[in-house]
Amino acid sequence: MKSTSKSSSSETTRLDSATIRAFALALDRAERTGVQIPLISQDYPATTMDEAYAIQTEWVGIKRSAGDETVGWKIGLTSKAMQSALSINIPDSGVLLRSMVFPNGARIPADRFIQPRVEAEIAFITKAPIEAGDCSAEAILAATDYIAPAIEILDTRIMRKDPRSNVARNVIDTISDNAANAGIVLGHPVRSFRSLDLRWLGAILMRNGEVEETGLGAGVLNDPLISVGWLAQRLAQYGERIEAGQIVLSGSFIRPVEAQYPSHIVGDFGPFGRVECRFG
Repeated sequence: MKSTSKSSSSETTRLDSATIRAFALALDRAERTGVQIPLISQDYPATTMDEAYAIQTEWVGIKRSAGDETVGWKIGLTSKAMQSALSINIPDSGVLLRSMVFPNGARIPADRFIQPRVEAEIAFITKAPIEAGDCSAEAILAATDYIAPAIEILDTRIMRKDPRSNVARNVIDTISDNAANAGIVLGHPVRSFRSLDLRWLGAILMRNGEVEETGLGAGVLNDPLISVGWLAQRLAQYGERIEAGQIVLSGSFIRPVEAQYPSHIVGDFGPFGRVECRFG
């Protein structure tokens, strides 16, 4: 199951295809049962980002073979604060599946997620592919049908912290866990956006009527368009691209907010609308 070079220690172990498959199946089981798995980064500290993305891809394949389908992408770790917390200086990405999409105002059953948290983001819905060869701001705007206020629902199929060492999960765990993505709630389309400076598009996130976080689009790599361009380039390295009709979550304005049951979550984007959901 494991392949090694000179040492059999997990500190130098590379993940073979069987191990990657086993982790993907464990993630699938964790989502279905609500029982999280241990940190991959603790048991296999030599795991690379490429291997973590391979686990993510294998997990997505399990979902798709069960009848789910890819509807887009999410970009995470776009703020300096979140990158610093995970000791990384680049974003990460995950896959959006049809089963993750909830209507605005949805009531989410108490058994749907393990430890849900929420973030406020700008979603881009495309009308044409976005290629890595031309992912300038102008090209991204031309390929975008509309934007929409969005709430991303995060969940952790991998433990947030190792109970043995008290060490927090790192970027290897996050990427393997589909960049912690578990759901998305979209607000109404905003079509008059091409002349806007998206750095100044802001949101207030409230839980049960109280303001928990506020933020601006500038918190996303200085501009959400830069974030989408980064995704286009990353996907090209793996032979993929942002396709027409897909949703792209460009990155959070805010720190994650816990969504304990019951919770009423509202993302107020001012003149660009509101998006909300209820947990429990």
